[in-house]
Order: sequence, then C-alpha cells, then structure tokens
Amino acid sequence: MRGGRCRYNARLPFPTKLAVPIPSSPVWLFDLDNTLHDASHAIFPAISANMNTYIARVLGDGTTPASQEAVNAARLGYWKRYGATLLGMIRHHQVDAADFLRETHDLHALREMVRWERGLARLLRRLPGRKILLTNAPTAYSTEVVRHIGLQRHFSHHIAIEDMHVHRQLRPKPSTLMLRRLLRKHGLAPRRCVLVEDTLVNLKHAKRVGVRTAWVTQYLRMSDPSGKSPLPKMLKRPAYVDVKVKSVLQLPSHLRRLRS
Repeated sequence: MRGGRCRYNARLPFPTKLAVPIPSSPVWLFDLDNTLHDASHAIFPAISANMNTYIARVLGDGTTPASQEAVNAARLGYWKRYGATLLGMIRHHQVDAADFLRETHDLHALREMVRWERGLARLLRRLPGRKILLTNAPTAYSTEVVRHIGLQRHFSHHIAIEDMHVHRQLRPKPSTLMLRRLLRKHGLAPRRCVLVEDTLVNLKHAKRVGVRTAWVTQYLRMSDPSGKSPLPKMLKRPAYVDVKVKSVLQLPSHLRRLRS
C-alpha cells in the first residue's frame, strides 16, 4: 500500500458472486378455467347443460334423447377413463371434435358470466419469465375470455385444445405425450416450467414429466364433471403438488419454492 491506496492485480477477478449460479426465470403454463377466472360460477353450469343435451342426442335413438342417468354415466365414465369426456365421445361414438366444442361452448352471454379477481394483469407483469396459456378449452371461447379479462398481451403463446394433437389424434391435458411434445417444440426444459392449474390429475401427469406444479383451489366446487360430487372439506396438498395456493395472486410469494 502506497499513499493510502490499495493496489491489486487487474488480471485477477474480484471475489464476487460469479461462482453462484443465477436461477433462470420460470416459464409459466397457465390453465384458464377455474384458475384465472371463476368458471364454476356460471360458465361451467351452462357448458354442462349444453354438453348434456349434446350427449343425450348422440346416445339417443335418433328420436328420443338418452336419459339423464345414461348421460351422467357416459360423462363420468369417459372422464375417468380418458381424462376428458370428449375423447370418449370421439372414440366410442365417432363425434366430431370441432362440432362438439362449438355446440357445448356456445354461450351467448359469455361476457356477463365471467368473474375474475382484480390485479391479474398486474400479477402477470410482475411474475418473472414467459407465460403460456395452456387450456383444454376451445380457441374461440378461451380467446374471448382472455380478451374480456384483458390478459391477452401477457401470453407469448395461446395453446387451446385444437392445438393438442399428437400423431393426428387429440391429446388434451392430462396427456404426458402432448406435454412432452409441447416442451420440445418450444425448447423448454421441464424443470424450468410451472403448470398453474386447478385440476389435480393434470398436475399429477405434469409432475411425471418433470414440470413444477402449482395448485389453485379457490374456484373449485365439485369433484366430477357432471357436478354431482362435492369436494371434500379438507383439500390437502398431494406430494406431486409443489405449491398450493388459494389464488394465483399468491404465486409471487412462492417463487423461491417453485425455483428451488
């Protein structure tokens, strides 16, 4: 030391935090219905009624629609077996997917049905990383909902059920094959991604792929697609769920866990 100055070798790096890996920002895969808005309030009942009418017509004899008991049995059975009632209707009744989706999601008063929390746009701006909308809903319906809420600008991609084909077959969530192909297409490592969902079976399959999982519970009403079975009073976090939140607005407080 000369003249009170500390001399150092400029060729040697400073002992900084360069040795500590900087965590990359996550890629968020957001579900839509009952995750970003309250579909259980009015939208799901309306879609359910449309679906019952459609299935009753398909299962009927051409003149008389099928009974409500037969419709409920088909809806629940196909949902349990294939993860989506539509897949069972396609496989066993040769239903056209586009026709089914168009008729069941024909909601003339959709904008009056949508309920959501304030602050969603601010949340999506605040969350670090890219956001992708990943929904089993059809494109026309999901586009209208997202635009009405004012979230469309925050998603880099909008992946609806029509985009979930693998080998020319429809493979919506919870298909692990579809999810793996989606990640490869977008060049995403599973460990970087977080699926934000209300549906446990979708989260369970995503975890098998290596995706991190966040379970949103505030809009859950029933545990089956026909709306007959109420949820249990205690909703415990399963082992395949990394984070359980009541609202997506709580996600920022769980960033550390979702990144670790």
